[in-house]
Amino acid sequence: MAPTLLRVDGVAKHFGGVAAVDGVSFEVNNGEIVGLIGPNGSGKTTLFNCVTGYLHPEPPSRVEWKGRNIVGCRPDEIARLGIVRTFQDARVFRAMSVMEGLLMAIQQHQEDRLWPRFFKTRAIRDSEADAQGRAARLLDMIGLSRFADAPIGTLSYGQRKLFILIAALMPMPDIVLLDEPVAAVNPVMIDHIKGYVQELNRQGMTFLLIEHNMDVVMDICHRVVVLDHGLKIAEGTPDVVRNDNRVIDAYFGV
Repeated sequence: MAPTLLRVDGVAKHFGGVAAVDGVSFEVNNGEIVGLIGPNGSGKTTLFNCVTGYLHPEPPSRVEWKGRNIVGCRPDEIARLGIVRTFQDARVFRAMSVMEGLLMAIQQHQEDRLWPRFFKTRAIRDSEADAQGRAARLLDMIGLSRFADAPIGTLSYGQRKLFILIAALMPMPDIVLLDEPVAAVNPVMIDHIKGYVQELNRQGMTFLLIEHNMDVVMDICHRVVVLDHGLKIAEGTPDVVRNDNRVIDAYFGV
């Protein structure tokens, strides 16, 4: 049994009288791809925000990372622990080059004191060289090497989705939380993104992803967690979930 990296235990978050997330619990084990699905408004992104520190869940909620409760930690602290996320909207610094954007994605994970950066110490030079090499390898992996010096804004929407994926990989996290990685992209790009996620998973990367494209979820996820109105209504393998009457009623509407 692979060790548990992330444990969500009784997480709850209310906005006024609305329970956006209502006592949700599940685990993500090392080396898994876990899908988080549910209708619009079911609490998926709110749960992501609670896990990554953008929202603070209510007591006695626990979000455990490798056994440590990280509720109350800042988003940057959580990212440095090895939990990196993407956002549904492909927002980028359009004028920045692709390479510059990738190097910026790793900055907060490098030396956090200012003076070594000013004096370009050996450690800083080595760190920057490693980062440039990693960025070049990731661009090659997704077939965007020729765009390294191009402004990010010149990339197509699908290419920006790929850029966001590899930017999340720059600091070499232990888990990546993907928020709708294939939303609004064409079928060919969907297949590319699926393939990259599966290949990265074969290399040992762990993923928790929100996705409305059920073909993608059923094709690549090892387990699926289903939310509806803030509650977890089902969890299991794709085959188990797709045949669960509660999921069919809540998600598929039949």
